[in-house]
Amino acid sequence: MTPLLDLCRITDLPKIQDIRGNLTFVEGGRHVPFGIQRIYYLYDVPGGAERGSHAHKALHQFIISVSGSFDVVLDDGITRKTFHLNRPYQALYVCPMIWRDLENFSSGSVCLVLASNTYEEDDYFRDYDAYLAARRASLHYDGQ
Repeated sequence: MTPLLDLCRITDLPKIQDIRGNLTFVEGGRHVPFGIQRIYYLYDVPGGAERGSHAHKALHQFIISVSGSFDVVLDDGITRKTFHLNRPYQALYVCPMIWRDLENFSSGSVCLVLASNTYEEDDYFRDYDAYLAARRASLHYDGQ
């Protein structure tokens, strides 16, 4: 059985280079492994601030640093892995049931997120211990 964190990965997006500037595009059904229902972005994050600190029960996300850089720390209850995002032609796919923290935002960074569903508060784990309990229950149920 594939560990849950192994499903999360960096995806290279098309990069069209031109002397007038570069262009990157994202197409649903081609680059994004889910239907896009919501798009939002984080910006003007103060130095030292963190975002995230939650997990989603069913939501899939595609996270892109369109400007600047930041770290995405993913945790599946067993393993932790940090992804440094600093290229607008790369995206990080995050599957459901992964705890995430976004930190180390550079000045002027912009974090673009493509999401599989609209905002639903019931989809969130905002307490890490509750998240871990749910993960343990699913691991036990799945026989892992």
